[in-house]
Amino acid sequence: MLEKFFHLSDAHTTVKRELIAALTTFVSLSYILFVNPNILHAAGINKGAAFTVTAIATAIGCLLMGLIANYPIALAPTLGSAAFFAYNVCVGMGISWETALASVLVASILFILITVLKLREKVVDAIPQDLKYAISAGIGLFIAFIGLQNGKIIVDNKSSLVGLGSFNNPEIWITLFGLILTVILMAAKVPGSIFIGMIVTAGFGIAINQIPMPKGIISAPPSIKPTFGQAVFHLQDINTAQLWMVVVTFLLVTFFDTAGTLIGMTQQAGMVDKNGKIPHIGKAFLSDSLAMVEGSVLGTAPLGTSVESSAGIAMGGRTGLTAIFVGIFFLIAMIFSPLLAVIPTTVTAPALIIVGVLMAGNLKYINWDKFEIAFPSFLVVVGMPLTYSISDGLALGMIAYPITMIASKRYKEVSPMMYFLFVLFIIFFLITNMG
Repeated sequence: MLEKFFHLSDAHTTVKRELIAALTTFVSLSYILFVNPNILHAAGINKGAAFTVTAIATAIGCLLMGLIANYPIALAPTLGSAAFFAYNVCVGMGISWETALASVLVASILFILITVLKLREKVVDAIPQDLKYAISAGIGLFIAFIGLQNGKIIVDNKSSLVGLGSFNNPEIWITLFGLILTVILMAAKVPGSIFIGMIVTAGFGIAINQIPMPKGIISAPPSIKPTFGQAVFHLQDINTAQLWMVVVTFLLVTFFDTAGTLIGMTQQAGMVDKNGKIPHIGKAFLSDSLAMVEGSVLGTAPLGTSVESSAGIAMGGRTGLTAIFVGIFFLIAMIFSPLLAVIPTTVTAPALIIVGVLMAGNLKYINWDKFEIAFPSFLVVVGMPLTYSISDGLALGMIAYPITMIASKRYKEVSPMMYFLFVLFIIFFLITNMG
């Protein structure tokens, strides 16, 4: 039955490999269960309810992606959208979290509309192959940067923005232990090396008294009553120009974030055909659109394609069965939340760094000897980690591409959609970075 539905043989995978991939993705992504509620709490949302909603919304999102699109990609609340939701909209603009959730719901409905009209597919198909490789590599560098940051190897520095972390910090030694171990396992081609590395690293952290032993095993998940349905009840609040601007911003950020991440993940999984097209990507877009709706109704910030899915893909995840398993793990996690305390970000950091290395391999496919291609590709690659945003890095390259192609007299090779995106990304920058 699983073979018939998910086409495991065609994807050169097995149930066991999909399960290991899902465990790897889940362990890499499990931090969202704790980080997302902390961010949403700043907006006034009950932290306990946010924990349960994060788990349920992620589980449903993963099930949608697995069943509809058959992609090995997890859908979860994105930290960028959560931070914009809490700090920009609720704290900065003084908008209640209930009204902010209504804004997300309206943006989600618009998202479904442009998905059904296949506008998102047309956008992705119009992006040149070189830029798609750049997007994948840029996400890889971004993921590696997040890993280095989570592992305390790279830290804030007042004089130079970033700097090397202090080796007096025990947390950095957990990351270095995990990184060295996983690198050795990867180089030795040990199956499941990233997942094994995370489990052993967690044990190492406990052994040196830097990771606490769990205080329990099972706990009842908090009620979602404080947030459930609030988005629907406050739809009438979307009645001012300011709130409609919030809706448009949610729409633009999630549109470009998801498009960029999906391109990167499918490229990594080898799902792109010889013409640079991504098979049935429309179903993937429909999945994340529906996930955004259910997330807003439950009571969380916009869901999107999780970059941590790359860890599972690196472990061989190739079909929607991986996403299904991830969803099941998140449902189980609601009652085993005390155990998740032994998987801090320092344990998952090595996995993100190594996945970043694997994804950066796409740099070799970019046509670097053509400056008109090299420059926008470079902006995408460095823009994502340096702006700490997939959508901003994507925008930099997409604005530069038509300019360099026109200057090199290759403007006829630029599709009308790319010229449209050029204008759209400029508007995107004006909306999201002015004020």
